[in-house]
Amino acid sequence: MEPDRTTSFVSPLLIAVIIGGLFYLGGQWIQTENEPQHATISVTGDGRAFAVPDIAEISVGVQTGRQTTANRAMEVLKERMDRVIAEVKAQGVEDKDIRTENFWLNPVYDYTEGRQIPRGFEATQSLRVKVRDLDKASAVLGAATNAGANQAGNVQFTLDDPDAPRDIAREEAIAEAQAKAEILADQLGVRLGKLIGFGEGGGNGYPVPMMEAYGRGGAVDSAVLQEVQLPAGEREITANVTLTYQIK
Repeated sequence: MEPDRTTSFVSPLLIAVIIGGLFYLGGQWIQTENEPQHATISVTGDGRAFAVPDIAEISVGVQTGRQTTANRAMEVLKERMDRVIAEVKAQGVEDKDIRTENFWLNPVYDYTEGRQIPRGFEATQSLRVKVRDLDKASAVLGAATNAGANQAGNVQFTLDDPDAPRDIAREEAIAEAQAKAEILADQLGVRLGKLIGFGEGGGNGYPVPMMEAYGRGGAVDSAVLQEVQLPAGEREITANVTLTYQIK
């Protein structure tokens, strides 16, 4: 029988194509690896902006003290907290701006000669209230304590929309970084190429806690809280950017 001429012809050809392809791919890989990499420089810039807070967030709460049973503790808590919420709303605060911050129902014990003696239950609930009219912050605190809240305070001032001052801070940071890049390039005797990297950091600054006042059984004087001045001051918004340029 004669040998298959097609098979004997194709096989060497196929082998040659495969080997040639491998050499081509290898050459492309070597060429890519050996391509010159552009030198780069990275610079950072900082920016700041200031804005007057337009929101006050306050905490108000009720602590029942010792009650004979868990049910009684909850009854006392509900009765007082319902009044507190009603009075807060009467100051113009909307439902969406009132949320529960903490809630506890705990047994209470006395310790005598190393023994744990049950003495009833105590319930606590605190609300986080957002006041959008800063002039009413003190009035909201006073109304809440007058209604039965015996925990009040932890006032913090924030911005409802920090985007605008953050944009200003970022713009200042970018301008500073660009100026640094130009100076550095001049000192190095090179020219800036295209921008190939950008990073951003920064934040809104720190919240400003203004006051804490706690008491039991209505010991917090609501009239005093209503008269307390709560200056909001300014908030500092910061931005930090990193720019990376190719250099020529």
